[in-house]
Amino acid sequence: MTRAIVFAYHNVGVRCLKVLLAHGVDVALVVSHEDNPSETIWFDSVAATAAEYGIPVVTPDDPNTPEFMARLAALKPDFIFSFYYRLMLKPELLAIPARGAYNMHGSLLPKYRGRVPVNWAVIHGERETGATLHRMVEKPDAGEIVAQQAVPILPDDTAGEVFQKVTLAAEIALDRALPALLAGSAAHTPQNLAAGSYFGGRKPEDGRVDWMQPAAAIHNLIRAVAPPYPGAFCDSALGHLRLLRSLPGNPVLPRHDKPSLYGENGRLFAQCGDGKLLRLIHLELDGRPFTAADLGNRIISLV
Repeated sequence: MTRAIVFAYHNVGVRCLKVLLAHGVDVALVVSHEDNPSETIWFDSVAATAAEYGIPVVTPDDPNTPEFMARLAALKPDFIFSFYYRLMLKPELLAIPARGAYNMHGSLLPKYRGRVPVNWAVIHGERETGATLHRMVEKPDAGEIVAQQAVPILPDDTAGEVFQKVTLAAEIALDRALPALLAGSAAHTPQNLAAGSYFGGRKPEDGRVDWMQPAAAIHNLIRAVAPPYPGAFCDSALGHLRLLRSLPGNPVLPRHDKPSLYGENGRLFAQCGDGKLLRLIHLELDGRPFTAADLGNRIISLV
């Protein structure tokens, strides 16, 4: 029987762990994270899933210590798999398994290497993303590709909706590739990193809206950080606005001389830097829902 150690977290971690088990892989140990009390935990628990199957779980602060690596080596794994595990695994750890270490990344590599690839893809208005199973090397998300599965991004999809698709894409890609990988016959395709891109992590402050940007760019930001992520926001004469969902408005000539918030026919609109409109479907003012009726006939400058 093939033995693996699995580093995993989040929904992708849960689904890919279940794929390994469905294919008869002996998962000797699951390495995961303690949930951060300051983070909204909207996703499934890898630790709880492993417990259901009687698999031991550990949550080291640093998996790259000599002591922990010795514990892993003693298990004599054939493979290490990483499924949305958040810490970097160093070359010494990646060298432990006899048959290699593999990671599932939430983009169509080599595009969107690095952190939060789904959010970045939405921010940039991509119409497609997916999941990639690749060999792990020292450089992040740079190893040979074993499998990919694409999914569409619809123009008004939020990052949360896209992440659900990417989770399924990861499950499909792993389920399709695993038999050949276990048999030692899987093709490995080198990446052309020059044709791709690398992005770092994002902070809640990165959701601040610059209303001088075009409407399309602001719409992409709003949907890229919509709940369950922290949300796009701005400060205004009304107070702190949190923008949770938007749709493009009908193309119009600018109605005002600068970006503005106003109501019309019971709907809220924002005129953006290019004069085009966004319809604000869900908006909060100082933490409470805010509607066109609350705004009345006022026109609020957004710059």
